[in-house]
Formats: sequence, structure tokens, C-alpha cells
Amino acid sequence: MTLMLELPAELEARLQAEATRCGMQLEEYALQILQSGVQEQTVGAQIVAEWQRAGVIGSRPDITDSQAHARMLRERAQTRERT
Repeated sequence: MTLMLELPAELEARLQAEATRCGMQLEEYALQILQSGVQEQTVGAQIVAEWQRAGVIGSRPDITDSQAHARMLRERAQTRERT
């Protein structure tokens, strides 16, 4: 399949520089980035689906604000007495 994209000049320059650094042609490098991005999304979706099946996601309905909860845990850990 042939796909033509109009890239902003800055993005094209960054891609070209990185491709050169890796010793690759621009087209080859861009294809590698696209393939890895699709694979990461697929893997991420599979992990989320597995966690949902295992009951990990949603297992703590008492935590309504995960960021606030994480901050509280971090502060508690930082201020605890060390033995």
C-alpha cells in the first residue's frame, strides 16, 4: 500500500535526522515508527482487557480520584518513621 502524507517541515527534519542517526532511510524509519506505534497500542489494549477480565481494573471503587490517592500514599511514605 502506498500512503502519501504531507508532513510539517519541522517534523520531516526531525524524522530525517533520527533516521540518519540510526543509519536508515527516511521511509524505512517512518515505517518502523508506525509499526511500533500500532504494536504498542495493541499490546496496551490487550493488557487493559486482561486486567479487566482479572478484576484488577475497578477493584477499588472506594478510590474515586486516583491521582489524589497516589499523592496521599506518596506523602505518607515520605513522612513515615524509619526504623
